[in-house]
Amino acid sequence: MKVSCLQENLARGLGIVNRAAARRSTLPVLSNILLATDGGRLRLSATNLEMGITCWIGAKVEDEGSTTAPAGTLVDLVNTLPSDRVEMELSVRTQTLHVVCGAFRSDIKCIDSQEFPPMPPGPGDDGVTLPVSELREVIAQVAFAASTDDSRPVLTGVLFDLQDGKLTLAAADGFRLSVRTVALPPDSAGRARAIVPARALVELGRILSDGEEAVRMSLPANRGQVVFRGKDVELVSQLIEGTFPDYQSIIPRSYSTRSVLSTAGFLKACRAADIFAREAAHSARLRITPGSELEPGRMLVAATSAETGSNEASVDAAVEGEAIEIAFNVRFLLDVLSAIDTPNVALETTTAASPGVLRPVGRDDFLHVVMPMHIGA
Repeated sequence: MKVSCLQENLARGLGIVNRAAARRSTLPVLSNILLATDGGRLRLSATNLEMGITCWIGAKVEDEGSTTAPAGTLVDLVNTLPSDRVEMELSVRTQTLHVVCGAFRSDIKCIDSQEFPPMPPGPGDDGVTLPVSELREVIAQVAFAASTDDSRPVLTGVLFDLQDGKLTLAAADGFRLSVRTVALPPDSAGRARAIVPARALVELGRILSDGEEAVRMSLPANRGQVVFRGKDVELVSQLIEGTFPDYQSIIPRSYSTRSVLSTAGFLKACRAADIFAREAAHSARLRITPGSELEPGRMLVAATSAETGSNEASVDAAVEGEAIEIAFNVRFLLDVLSAIDTPNVALETTTAASPGVLRPVGRDDFLHVVMPMHIGA
């Protein structure tokens, strides 16, 4: 193998795939990055057997070939090289990669690419196409609600439910639930249901570049995998086996109080409350009061700490229904409010012991359910 490419392109590609390389593994090759010539380009791949990432970069290929180099060594080296052309040549007999860039000369001990796990083929014709901007938004609104506790594996994933030309994503951790629907192009018929690891989706959101226009997602039959393929990048992840809970039964169908208020104002009030709620299990009280003819309704966000002190912030709100006092984990409120991009948000509540529902005003494709916390005396 003998190839050359620009240092900035190589550094960018390695930065993308490096996150999939195994940090500690009984198989040394899983800590390596595969470098392979591929149709006049250089293909970089890394996998930890649960998730694999591949990136293609432009390169001048003089001799075809492939090898695997230690991820940490290669990434650190390329990041220190000058912004110049990087020439790489493999000595097949010794599996040594000779790297030249400007005044820098390096030799890296590699492992034969035959030992690298084969990367699965890309998505077929049975997938769906999603705009990158929308996919990023979907990931930001849903993935954070997945559990980080591996004792219930299905809750560490995001449910993908494709039917009737619509894709629904849902994630829950037992205390909150995020649901987002996406209208698909007319050619996206068919039905599919799978649980994708939230960690893989977060990684996908990171590696999608602004230059990407669309991503093709497919669930190859009988492989237990999901494949996301962009213009120059591909992510493959194992699916999570199991049955996702019936999340529809968790969503309240009615409410006694609906409060509409500024998303930014609510977010700032929660940020201030979080400073004082850290030592009180992140509990913040919301006191909602309907308005009158002379003054608007209000939501008072308050938090108290025995050691730090207390804080309260008032936010104007259009309140329909009865006055209510309810407590939530303010961190959960911060997560969802940060993911809402509409100027106003609606909070629907029933009783102090019933779940609350947050919805962006003006959109009906996203909702978030959050369980209340106990209000002490």
